[in-house]
Amino acid sequence: MTKPRVIFPFTEAGLGHIMPMRSIADEFERLYGDRVDVVRSEFFTEGGNERLISYEKHLHDEVVKHNEHSLYGRFATFSMDFWGTRIASWATMRKWIRGAYDAGVKHIKELKPDLVFSTHWATNYYAYNAEPRPLTVMYCPDAHVNTLFRYAADLVLTSMSTGYERALRMHPGRFNADNLKLVPFLIREEAFSVPQDKALNRRKLGFDENKFTVALAEGGYGIGKMQKICEVAIERDLPVTLVPICGKNEKLYEYFLTLKSKGKLDFRPQGFTQDIFTILAASDLFCGKSGASMMAEPCFFGVPVIVTKYATKIEQLIGEYYIDAVGSAIKEFNPSKAVDLIEKFAASPELLQPYRLAAEAQRSNYGPEKTARLVYRLLKTRFPELGD
Repeated sequence: MTKPRVIFPFTEAGLGHIMPMRSIADEFERLYGDRVDVVRSEFFTEGGNERLISYEKHLHDEVVKHNEHSLYGRFATFSMDFWGTRIASWATMRKWIRGAYDAGVKHIKELKPDLVFSTHWATNYYAYNAEPRPLTVMYCPDAHVNTLFRYAADLVLTSMSTGYERALRMHPGRFNADNLKLVPFLIREEAFSVPQDKALNRRKLGFDENKFTVALAEGGYGIGKMQKICEVAIERDLPVTLVPICGKNEKLYEYFLTLKSKGKLDFRPQGFTQDIFTILAASDLFCGKSGASMMAEPCFFGVPVIVTKYATKIEQLIGEYYIDAVGSAIKEFNPSKAVDLIEKFAASPELLQPYRLAAEAQRSNYGPEKTARLVYRLLKTRFPELGD
């Protein structure tokens, strides 16, 4: 028989959408690649359609604006909630960029999918409105199945228990135990191969293996309070290894390269790095804005977090999940006070132990296998001959 086609469309709208997609695409191919055609799609750019390219750029620019201007980000999420799923989805998908909706549905048809797995609501909208309609699955990486993630789909998956329970409680007409599932966080498989020995990871990175190590990041675009925190820490010359990860913010990375330590602080700025997991596993503490991957990945490695910013209500709920439900994080938005905490924890690392133990207790809540098996089970409703 012809293999069913399962499409994994990537969307450039923050690493919280990209990294889970890599995780599930790789796992699904590992488990079922002999029975299913697994297609990784750079959905908005691969066909060269200017409308789709413009739409993805608009998504990217919106994420950047949310991070640069928190009031704007909060207004955007408030507006979604105010208008509701049907109107907000219609406006964002059909009115932002003229012609993008038709181009998106057309490209879905060109891909000839039998199932579309989305980590962003935009590609799910195109897929659900295509004819013939493929099966549709959405993975929401947040602690809140927000307005746009509540659009119609055959299956919605989420990883944070508070978001799962809230969705069932507040939207009983949309969700039930059959179409909404709680699954482990979709971290990339490489994370499991990184050793948990901090000294070993520090040696690999060329860091002092005995020095208190702090990683900082502000999502893939490197926009937040990291610059000020680093400047204050350098001025105080804390006896730590400070590792700011700038992501795609090349301007910030180049600026950091001009900063010099007074002597005690070992300053190790990083650009867009492939060593993020090794850096996290080498760290005693992580500082950065809230976000799906930004909070989940340090937690996986048992690293406590100082949350330094919420750009939107969505990020606030993610941060509160790790602060209140998991217990692996604390909040401090003032950069100078965040440095005070770094100094306190560096002097007395045992104070981090409750947060570290809370993070380590979450390690079993990671990995893509359960998600892959749920997706395959859904696919078999249309292709029962696939077998187990």
